[in-house]
Amino acid sequence: MDIEFAASTLFCLHKPFEDALSDLILDETRCIELVDDGLHALTRRRVERLLEMKASYGLRYAVHAPFTDVNIAAYDDGLREGVLRRIERSIRLASALKAEAFVFHPGATTAMEHFYPGKAWDLNTRSVGRLLRYADDYGVSAMIENVPEPFPFVMKSVEDFKRFFDDVGVEVDMVLDVAHSHIRGETLEFVSRFGDRVGHIHVSDNHGQMDKHLQVGEGSVDWEETVAAVRASPFSGWIVVESYKGVEESIRLLRKLTTEA
Repeated sequence: MDIEFAASTLFCLHKPFEDALSDLILDETRCIELVDDGLHALTRRRVERLLEMKASYGLRYAVHAPFTDVNIAAYDDGLREGVLRRIERSIRLASALKAEAFVFHPGATTAMEHFYPGKAWDLNTRSVGRLLRYADDYGVSAMIENVPEPFPFVMKSVEDFKRFFDDVGVEVDMVLDVAHSHIRGETLEFVSRFGDRVGHIHVSDNHGQMDKHLQVGEGSVDWEETVAAVRASPFSGWIVVESYKGVEESIRLLRKLTTEA
């Protein structure tokens, strides 16, 4: 099992892009998941700057697709097309960065679901297939993430992902977000059932009620149990800390648990 620890730029997303670049040089890791959103939305010029940083400091990148104002299962064709084109742009820039993974969220139901039950699921599956084909054309490894309660996403539970893997018709890995699965009490079941399909793991902590992005160890996630389950699974990839603070402390704790497990 080959595990790399990484940091998401969520912890510095509040800063202007240029001001945040120095924050990418961490003591605990050179693996960085770049959030393509907010003040850090990627451009060609920013990609060039990030490639300079990569060459100078030995950084390795993954990219998280934009997630604000994004619904790949939007009922309106025009709105959904705009969202998909925005994510496809993110894929192209991830390719230019030689990103090792590209993470995106599934779609969500809308008010139209009352009138057309199941439509959001069908649109989500169709959109995912399009994005996976596009990513493959650009040599990018795209992965879809389990998302949290209480939001109306169509893919949150173990059963949702079982249905998805049966329906989508193409090979695709998932990103297991432990904070999200913890809210449903399904982390261990995700690992046991889909460990061979988990390409990337996101970690932060919460108290089991809502997604808080707390430092690892500050919520109610049983990290010893979680790390042991991951180590016993076929997982090989990045474990990305998505906390708003204490990123390096979180990595140190997880590394210690991984070594001891």
